[in-house]
Amino acid sequence: MIEVTFFTQGSRLTGFEVKGHSGLACQGEDILCAAVTSAVRLTECAVNDILGLEAAVKVREKDASITLKLPGGLGETNENTCQTLLTAMMVYFTDLREEYPDNIIVYDMEV
Repeated sequence: MIEVTFFTQGSRLTGFEVKGHSGLACQGEDILCAAVTSAVRLTECAVNDILGLEAAVKVREKDASITLKLPGGLGETNENTCQTLLTAMMVYFTDLREEYPDNIIVYDMEV
């Protein structure tokens, strides 16, 4: 099962962790894992490579996980952009959960 946790402070999304495998199909043929990986990579690229924000990213092969944490003090424009990106990702993963309830779960955690 893929476990997605979004980290919040009040109403602000501060990052996420995605870990696990969906088990929907064999490795390399799993459309759910591909969809999740693509969304995670797109978000990380938008935050770090396009916006240049240097969000902390930790990848752990051992438990097939990636964690991204936004820095503080982003300024209004970057903060709004990051909140839009993370909110869109949350909606997307929630939609995937409705379609594949046995393979992905989405949490939010106050930090």
